[in-house]
Amino acid sequence: MDFREKQAIYLQIADYVCEKILLGQWPPGERIPSVRDLGIELEVNPNTVVRTYDFLQQKNIIFNKRGIGYFAADDANNRITAYRREQFLETELPVFFRTMYLLNIDLKEIEQRYDDFVKAEFK
Repeated sequence: MDFREKQAIYLQIADYVCEKILLGQWPPGERIPSVRDLGIELEVNPNTVVRTYDFLQQKNIIFNKRGIGYFAADDANNRITAYRREQFLETELPVFFRTMYLLNIDLKEIEQRYDDFVKAEFK
């Protein structure tokens, strides 16, 4: 995994875990990799994975069954969507709007490019 400098590693791992759940690779209600296994897979210290899993437990995206392991919550998809939507609207969108303003990019151009992107990627 290639980590970005501007975001804490545990949050980047949280995004990775959330994507795996949203993509159905780690289905809700199913066991997810152990702290040790995910640390080995991503080549990070297990303590960083523990911090990630603690963060995701606080968001009720995953839960721990003592002695068995970590599991994706039954409503993980909804919780991930809500969390990531809030994160996008509060942190990424203002930067995007500022760039649009500074570069004098019209909202109609963005809308057209968005429509083209959706058609190309998801249809």
